[in-house]
Amino acid sequence: MSINLVKLCVGAESVEDLQQSFERRLHQRQADGEEVRLFHTTRMMPKRAEELLDGGSLYWVIKGNIQARQILTELRPIVDSDGIRRCKLMLGDDVIPTHWQPKRAFQGWRYLKTEESPMDLAQGEASIPVHLRAELAELGLL
Repeated sequence: MSINLVKLCVGAESVEDLQQSFERRLHQRQADGEEVRLFHTTRMMPKRAEELLDGGSLYWVIKGNIQARQILTELRPIVDSDGIRRCKLMLGDDVIPTHWQPKRAFQGWRYLKTEESPMDLAQGEASIPVHLRAELAELGLL
């Protein structure tokens, strides 16, 4: 049985903004000769790793709503340059837009049960402009 993580996405205004940020990071890593994979570094190693890697995703909270997810492919323990243990959440390449789900601010990450996770947007829904998606979500229609 899988479980998910939810994390605030600081600095992104939209799912498209998040995707562009990831593209810039991948190009920079390639230029620097580093591993060209998407990841997010976090301070704590999740204790429920087995459940997370059994089909779990990292859900991104953008502007107060869960709006997208990425598949978790690996949890990689690392030690940073200051000697502090951290965890690299290795992510799938695709940013998958989801139905918007309000989420209050919090620190770090939280577990998110599969049954409480928002569904992915259908192909046509994902092409709706950001400002219209925001209005539809506010009305409870998306």
